[in-house]
Amino acid sequence: MPTYEYHCDACEHRFDEFQSMSEEPLKKCPQCGKKKLRRLFGTGAAVLFKGSGFYETDYRSESYKKAAKAEQEATSKGADGKNATSAPSDSAKPAAADNGAKAEAKSSKSKAG
Repeated sequence: MPTYEYHCDACEHRFDEFQSMSEEPLKKCPQCGKKKLRRLFGTGAAVLFKGSGFYETDYRSESYKKAAKAEQEATSKGADGKNATSAPSDSAKPAAADNGAKAEAKSSKSKAG
């Protein structure tokens, strides 16, 4: 339930009143008793978060959450070594290529000769 601020136009008394949103505004001033009371516009109807644990990232959109999850999965796969280091190292590639080239050269020589 919000707290509303009231002001009396007759005696200039100002006070706050804790009321339900469905309740009718007060009309009679508790100090002077005249019906010159009006409810002021202010922070009365706003939601107030108190305490720790409320962050702007708590209410992210679904598309943001999906993108963040995909990015996190891609990063964790690289750190685990599943995708990032599963390919042979650069030093092993030329040796394998040389062996394949030598074997191919031998087979072409045997066919020619």
